[in-house]
Amino acid sequence: MPFRLGKDPIRHTLKYLEKGPLVFKERVRVMLVHFNPREKSHAGVKDFLHWYTPQIQYKNPNVQLVAMKDMMPSPFIRLFLDGDEEVIVDAEGKTKEDILSHLTKILGKSQSVLAAEEKEAQIVENKSNFGVGCGRYCICEVPGQVPCPSVVPLPKAWRGKYKNGDMDDD
Repeated sequence: MPFRLGKDPIRHTLKYLEKGPLVFKERVRVMLVHFNPREKSHAGVKDFLHWYTPQIQYKNPNVQLVAMKDMMPSPFIRLFLDGDEEVIVDAEGKTKEDILSHLTKILGKSQSVLAAEEKEAQIVENKSNFGVGCGRYCICEVPGQVPCPSVVPLPKAWRGKYKNGDMDDD
């Protein structure tokens, strides 16, 4: 399997990507990360990028992620928001978990908002689906469709056992 190749192939699995805890608010457009991979104080940012970037990209497809190496002496994350607004987060000496929790706290959606959006997404599902767990139990509920045979009997010509008037009416 080609997606299993490379360093830490677990990062490429769908199960891992869906467990990402950071879902940005709608106003976040760009996340710019400055770090120097050779510095010890930048190790948390390097690990953050290695482990959480795939999850962030999966959960936030409209957010652009940019990593700038060897350009600044201290690590920081700059987030560009709607309307020329920007937020700068200091990341020096922090672990990857500290950085993730801080970003989740300041610009991430809360669990209650995520739960409400998920519930709304389930309600606004594809109307052509029907069955258990969908908006409609049977296709007969769609206007213009043939009603259920249990409610309104089908015409005898549509039933398989009555062909060319061979059998008596019931």
